[in-house]
Amino acid sequence: SDSPGGFEINLDHRKLKTPQAKLFTVPSEALAIAVATEWDSQKDTIKFYTMHLTTLCNTALDNPTQRNKTQLIRAAVKFLETDTVCYRVEEPPALAELQKNEWDPVVAWAEKRYNVSIGSSTSILGPNIPASTKETFISHLASYNMWALQGIEFVITQLKSLILSMSLIDRHITVEKAVLLSRLEEEYQIRRWGNVEWAHDYDLCELRARTAAGTLFVHLCSESSTVKHKLLQD
Repeated sequence: SDSPGGFEINLDHRKLKTPQAKLFTVPSEALAIAVATEWDSQKDTIKFYTMHLTTLCNTALDNPTQRNKTQLIRAAVKFLETDTVCYRVEEPPALAELQKNEWDPVVAWAEKRYNVSIGSSTSILGPNIPASTKETFISHLASYNMWALQGIEFVITQLKSLILSMSLIDRHITVEKAVLLSRLEEEYQIRRWGNVEWAHDYDLCELRARTAAGTLFVHLCSESSTVKHKLLQD
């Protein structure tokens, strides 16, 4: 239901609350519908670990780590220093080649899209990311509201990469592609040695589900047409 603070979710005539007992309100109707769908799909027992959008809303409402916008942005940009797609191997040559073929185009796209230099390195220290690159990403991320930033950080922690996350959120690559690129080394090992464990498939599905939910959350929190509620003003 629509309320002055945003959209509320009613379950069996009870208003949904956050873990810190705040009223569960979300900024857009589309997000409210998506959250309600997560609850509707729960059967006898409620499995919170399958409810990524609900969890992200709780995080945005309760802000359990009590960080402000600047801190959230700095945490996101810090991932550039250890970005998956910037760390390259020299051995084995086949994996080095795979990284070059698969990751270089994404890095090149990001450099062009954000007008920055990123580069890559085979050093254990990783590439030396210019300060101007970090500043550019800081100001780009500042254009998102607090809700979207919580979602962006969630996606980054799944993919261990700011570059893959921004490529995904900017709709340059798909969720499947982003997840595959974030797990290039595992996928290379599987191709080489075969898929030995069913656990791999489970992990892959889980990672896709979380990454998809985070991306959807960012998009639903950034739609300017619905973001007219006071809730989103910092």
